[in-house]
Amino acid sequence: MTADRSSRRASAALSPAQVRSALPGALRKLDPRHLWHTPVMFVVWVGSVVTTVSAIVQPTTLGVSVAVWLWLTVVFGNLAEAVAEGRGKAQAATLRRARTETQAWLLTDDGSVAVVPSSHLRPGDRVLVSAGEIIPGDGDVVAGVASVDESAITGESAPVIREAGGDRSAVTGGTTVLSDEITVTITAAPGESFLDKMIALVEGSSRRKTPNEVALSILLSSLTVIFLLAVATLAPMAAYAGARPSPIILVALLVCLIPTTIGALLSAIGIAGMDRLVRANVIALSGRSVEAAGDIATLLLDKTGTITLGNRRASAFLPAPGVSRDDLRDAARLSSLADLTPEGRSIVELAVAEGSPDGPAPGGSEIVEFTAQTRMSGVDLGGTDRQIRKGASGAVAGWLAADLGPVAATVEDIAASGGTPLVVAERSADAGRVLGVIHLKDVVKPGIAERFAQLRAMGIRTVMITGDNASTAKAIAAEAGVDDFLAEATPEDKMRLIKAEQSGGRMVAMTGDGTNDAPALAAADVGVAMNTGTSAAKEAGNMIDLDSDPTKLIDVVEIGKQLLITRGALTTFSVANDIAKYFAIIPALFLAAYPGLATLNVMRLHSPESAILAAVIFNALIIVALIPLAMRGVRYRPVSASRLLRRNLAVYGVGGIVAPFIGIKIIDLVLVGVGTVVPALAL
Repeated sequence: MTADRSSRRASAALSPAQVRSALPGALRKLDPRHLWHTPVMFVVWVGSVVTTVSAIVQPTTLGVSVAVWLWLTVVFGNLAEAVAEGRGKAQAATLRRARTETQAWLLTDDGSVAVVPSSHLRPGDRVLVSAGEIIPGDGDVVAGVASVDESAITGESAPVIREAGGDRSAVTGGTTVLSDEITVTITAAPGESFLDKMIALVEGSSRRKTPNEVALSILLSSLTVIFLLAVATLAPMAAYAGARPSPIILVALLVCLIPTTIGALLSAIGIAGMDRLVRANVIALSGRSVEAAGDIATLLLDKTGTITLGNRRASAFLPAPGVSRDDLRDAARLSSLADLTPEGRSIVELAVAEGSPDGPAPGGSEIVEFTAQTRMSGVDLGGTDRQIRKGASGAVAGWLAADLGPVAATVEDIAASGGTPLVVAERSADAGRVLGVIHLKDVVKPGIAERFAQLRAMGIRTVMITGDNASTAKAIAAEAGVDDFLAEATPEDKMRLIKAEQSGGRMVAMTGDGTNDAPALAAADVGVAMNTGTSAAKEAGNMIDLDSDPTKLIDVVEIGKQLLITRGALTTFSVANDIAKYFAIIPALFLAAYPGLATLNVMRLHSPESAILAAVIFNALIIVALIPLAMRGVRYRPVSASRLLRRNLAVYGVGGIVAPFIGIKIIDLVLVGVGTVVPALAL
């Protein structure tokens, strides 16, 4: 969240450097072939041409001033889009520096190794990458394990482990192997690598308008047509009344009444939404997915690594009758020193935290390592005949050649609650006995329950997906605070759940990293694949999380909602702006014919000329003022839709009404003060 706050502060205002770098692009966008795709701004462009011609034919201070400010309105609208695109191009430049031509050690069919440029690699080629070398292309590790520096792609300095098999086999071209050696099968052709796709996406060249954006464009175009017809009918009405308005005044009225503000900022809002995802290290493969994230109704999350820390951890030592807690704790630590699994290390950490002395086993002791065959680890203490073992209940009972007796009920209770019981026992020449039980359980990530509560406040239903049995799943779901769970889930079960949710008209999001997740990722409306996952998962999803943090799906939903809310807020503001402009321009248009309309001049503007020019200037400047808001987005709070609507109307509706009254009046005073307008122009 600190990075988010820094980002928001950085975008609080347009810096001179941003304006300078974006201005050439804004001027290039004056091409009507570009503006045609934004009907509102195209109408402003046409109006600028008309007023320019009129000002040349019949030069007046008002005519020239209106023409200049209309052109600035178009430029300011283009500037918003250019600033948004500029951020993406800067990020693309950083990514492009990571894309270098490297030499690849190609493994040939006869077993030999050939050195070829990375640009010559094709899907299916196998390459050998050793420590210190750059991975020449996207692929999957098929042999070996290595530590990889992915900072050029993710920005994260900590190295990651990539290994053959499993869900952490994918590697990205341009990253560096830090240790060991791996064999990689290339999966992407030159020019189609993940890095190439990222560059194209962040530059915006592959971006298309989303359905919501298209619908809003249609609405804005409809409003523009309505106001165009309204202004067109005012001309004969004014002529009939003897007012004879000039084309400049009619164009000024039209430009001020159509939703120019949101029309100018619409593209920038969409680009900025994808930009915020990129800054969160999430690549959206389509603008549609960003928008869909804002409408998510059901969120599917894997349990392991998403809701829980990923490995079961020791949570309690439960001694057998007649055994002290300290004796069980110390025995559990000693028997776990050779257990290098995450569970074994957590036992040692818990024992030390509860007072067990840290350090190796006593001198002369023999360490018994944990193996999948014995399902136990332990220690044979030097200088004694005492042996300590820790492991699965059945394995320890077999080692003791006796039943678990006093702890059998404890073992059953832990298993029934969804935990994992590990039994600690000791044996000597005299006899063996059970010392107690270690309770291992999935540890729910700190703060995850609060985040699910936020999602619930957004109206999003959360469903935990796990391969665990129903008892375990129920216990974890209750602790985490999810709304529902799917236990013992298979890929087919996930697909059925997604289809069932979608058939009810709900948008579904899911995260995954394995090949078995690919069908569900493809079926979900928003499928976030982990960058560490398999190529199949990344191809199936429509977003890729470069940090491979499954909980980031929650942030994706918030960014999507922020995108939609920002559009709604600025649309509300833009439409509300019209009220003040009616009071400024309508009296100016008909005042000569109907002096009684002077009572509508509630802002007490100096003259019809200053009223018209002040409205046009405000219409242009408000676009520049709102660019930072469009870039960073309206702050999203997880509240109900009705409360959000009330807040929107109170802040941006009322603000859209009040701001123009104040702004137009101030501009009017400035115009009169500097003598820009004169009151003698005949209407």
